[in-house]
Amino acid sequence: MPVIKRLESLDLIRDLRQQLNLSQKQFAAKLGVSFKTVNRWENRHTVPSRIALKLIEEMLRQMGEPGKSLLNQYFPEAE
Repeated sequence: MPVIKRLESLDLIRDLRQQLNLSQKQFAAKLGVSFKTVNRWENRHTVPSRIALKLIEEMLRQMGEPGKSLLNQYFPEAE
């Protein structure tokens, strides 16, 4: 899995969450992290771990066609 740039990873979190129409709390539950963690990612206080990014990449793959544009944008080498 490629390491995406810090700011790109933070944009990815918000873009994906909004595309799924989930609150930060709902998105956190889907990833198995706390609301506080997602909030800190989106407010640029910290970045997702490699494990979290891998889970997000897998979430995008499971979305099928709707997740494809985000997958291509943030994980171009994954295809």
